[in-house]
Amino acid sequence: MSGSILVTGGCGFIGSHLVDRLLEGGHRVTVLDNLNDFYDPAIKRENCRPHFDYANYRLVEGDTRDADAVEACFADGQFEEIIHLAAMAGVRPSIKNPVLYQQVNLMGTMNLLEACRKSSVSRFIFASSSSVYGNNDKVPFSENDAVDYPISPYASTKKSGELMVYTYHHLYAIKAVCLRFFTVYGPRQRPEMAIHQFTDRIYNGKEIQQFGDGNSQRDYTYIDDIIDGILACRTAEFDYEIFNLGRSDTIKLADLIAGIEKCLGKKASVRVVAEQAGDVRRTFADISKARSLLGYAPKVSIDEGLSRFVEWYLKQQRDDS
Repeated sequence: MSGSILVTGGCGFIGSHLVDRLLEGGHRVTVLDNLNDFYDPAIKRENCRPHFDYANYRLVEGDTRDADAVEACFADGQFEEIIHLAAMAGVRPSIKNPVLYQQVNLMGTMNLLEACRKSSVSRFIFASSSSVYGNNDKVPFSENDAVDYPISPYASTKKSGELMVYTYHHLYAIKAVCLRFFTVYGPRQRPEMAIHQFTDRIYNGKEIQQFGDGNSQRDYTYIDDIIDGILACRTAEFDYEIFNLGRSDTIKLADLIAGIEKCLGKKASVRVVAEQAGDVRRTFADISKARSLLGYAPKVSIDEGLSRFVEWYLKQQRDDS
């Protein structure tokens, strides 16, 4: 059995999929998660329920903001690497509660980096976001682009997190990778995110809100491709790098809604409302660096991904009925 890994936020959407793959690969995995109520904690407990079947899995219910809890977790774990996914996510909620986002995303990251320094952990993978690019006029977005103009507190905390990770790499020789995720979706996606929310409301005959004229664009990336990218970072040798993990293919909001309608076989009742503060006009990943250095090659198209998601969603409805 290979070395011990700490995954923060390992009961969430991306984290639980990552833990699936790590456990299947025979790794010893500790998850640190506070199971907060940003969305129903029962969903997170269900995400991680199968993991308890593995003797090499341990769940620590704790908050990254609590430095003592983080240090206690490290003292028990003897970790070789950290994959830090825990964060307050979402652009619009960060505008309503910026202090919470600062506390969780910055102080939590700092506590983990300090614990790495004290424990001589040699590898740190940090989940950043495409939000750091703001309303970048140049497309596709490259890791070499300036990211000095974030337009939401969430984006600001992710940019700041990247800087803190670099600082600890520079001072303490911690090998580190920052991964800028581009709109991840798939089974277990958080219920407030667009694809999940639209699917649920269309299925139940409820009105959906379309922010703006439907021409905003997103580079949606299927969860399996994101996990492939994270795992590729574990086996590659880097001192410090930033990678985009996206599909490098955009879809307009109106076309996304049409795609979900097609998968469900139902028409949406759409109400057009004003664009929201903090929302970027488009995201579009240049993944040439990840292709070259990680062998990253996303496989799931948006049509296939929507079909898989809706299939999962419909199964959940049958199981719950």
